[in-house]
Amino acid sequence: MKQKNLWLLLLSAPVFMACGGGGSTDVQETSNSSSGFSYVLTAWNDLGMHCMDGNDFSVFSVLPPYNNLHAQIKDKNGDLVTSGIILTYEAEQGTDGKWNTSSTDKTNFWDHSKQLFGVVLAQDTGLTGVKTPSKTPQQLTFNTVHQWWEAEGIPITPYNDDGSKNYYPLVKVVAKDSQGNILAEATTVLPVSDEMDCKRCHQSNAPSNDAKPNAGWVNNADPEKDYKFNILRLHDEKHPSAVTDNTAALQAKGYTYDPQGLEATANGGTAILCAACHRSNALPNTGVNNIKAFTASIHGKHAAVIDPLNGLPLDDINNRNACYTCHPGAETKCLRGAMGDAKDTSGNNTMQCQSCHGNMSAVGSTNREGWLHEPNCQACHHDGKRELSAIDPATNTLRNVIDTKFATNIDTPAAGLSLYRFSKGHGSLQCEACHGATHAIYPAHNADNILSDQIQGHAGTIGECSACHNSVPKTVTGGPHGMHPVGQSWVEGHEGAAENNTAQCTVCHGQDYKGSVLSAAWTDRSFSTEWGQKNFAKGHKVSCYDCHNGPNGD
Repeated sequence: MKQKNLWLLLLSAPVFMACGGGGSTDVQETSNSSSGFSYVLTAWNDLGMHCMDGNDFSVFSVLPPYNNLHAQIKDKNGDLVTSGIILTYEAEQGTDGKWNTSSTDKTNFWDHSKQLFGVVLAQDTGLTGVKTPSKTPQQLTFNTVHQWWEAEGIPITPYNDDGSKNYYPLVKVVAKDSQGNILAEATTVLPVSDEMDCKRCHQSNAPSNDAKPNAGWVNNADPEKDYKFNILRLHDEKHPSAVTDNTAALQAKGYTYDPQGLEATANGGTAILCAACHRSNALPNTGVNNIKAFTASIHGKHAAVIDPLNGLPLDDINNRNACYTCHPGAETKCLRGAMGDAKDTSGNNTMQCQSCHGNMSAVGSTNREGWLHEPNCQACHHDGKRELSAIDPATNTLRNVIDTKFATNIDTPAAGLSLYRFSKGHGSLQCEACHGATHAIYPAHNADNILSDQIQGHAGTIGECSACHNSVPKTVTGGPHGMHPVGQSWVEGHEGAAENNTAQCTVCHGQDYKGSVLSAAWTDRSFSTEWGQKNFAKGHKVSCYDCHNGPNGD
């Protein structure tokens, strides 16, 4: 079989908040960073959750074990450090008190990597040559294009060393100088899930027979193989000439499948890569003969299917379970954090997966490029508004706005794209470095929150100026997204800024100056004012009326 250079480039999923703003040379206040180091190190996973096929790859594979770790380090002058140091990653004890230090012994992916990707892999080594986190540190490399340190293609699984599951394994990233002195450390999560499966409808003897092959259920004794064989049998019935029509194209890419069909191929001991025929931007250089892309095939085909749990069409825009039927899911909770956990006064979710992505038929459109045509931050965060859907109801497409205060970078990472996971802003930090990974915007799961808590002493968006600056910049609008510093000095010195341009305060403090979600205190705060001590609880929406009678009051 030919070598298949399918190094994954998992290009982004949904988008939520981004970074922006400038800097200042005037300084004030002393840093009170909780890290204890003279450098600050941020590290993150790019997607908020990586999916893999589970522990069995012998029938077919959608996605292999593949996770991405990115990091940036700043000195306390606020400058990125891009050379003269070494960054490593290693396994860290999970929040469950357990360790995840190996992968090869937990899945048969390594037994089938040759058939699936044309390469024989060493133990605990992924498709890019990067290794599973263990107690032996492994180096990250510096990416000059994105100005971050990276280890892409980490083959981590959601299985602890004792066999239990943990969808949020931790790694420790360590930065050292050339003499081996530790400059900074960071603990972050590499979320991974095996909940990406099709069992609800395709397992043998499922409650509904809608997905039952004409030839009957396979009834394989292994539940991890059973639903996959049922899918192959159904695929053969609907597309009986799929292999024979594309034999030459498949063989040119190194795949030799049985002309009798996909079920026969798998029964014969050859594992099938779905992307061998169905192009996927998650697996570059895949697909043959203009066969419909994988995301269009799957989402387009299933949009009209009725959810067996609640009776709603999978295309229903308010049905988060439609996505969780196949994507991680009921246990993993891929969508979490500021968007996923948002509730109304009755405790109902105010945002669904579809709030950003649109319904299943939209995701399955043949005009859409999977992993690339994704929502952006400004579709919801614009002009002082916080929309609950990125979709413009007038056009049924992504909302197009002019306001760029919270916008992702245009033409990033390529012309015509604007992806959160590649965007950067204040101090050239990546948006994910401060706001958290896609799907897991701070504050999120306990494992997600560890890093922000380490850096600034509390979970949530990394927004304490002192976390990165020895002396907090004295500025009015030079912070991220045009923000001012938060601290005693601003309380004492903001009068001039407010009087000279009161309207600029409305961006965060609301049109009525009575506070908004953007002025909410990230943690408990106390300030000394001319009206006495003022205490603000976490979440309090700071307003001009907290201390005096509005923006024009004394």
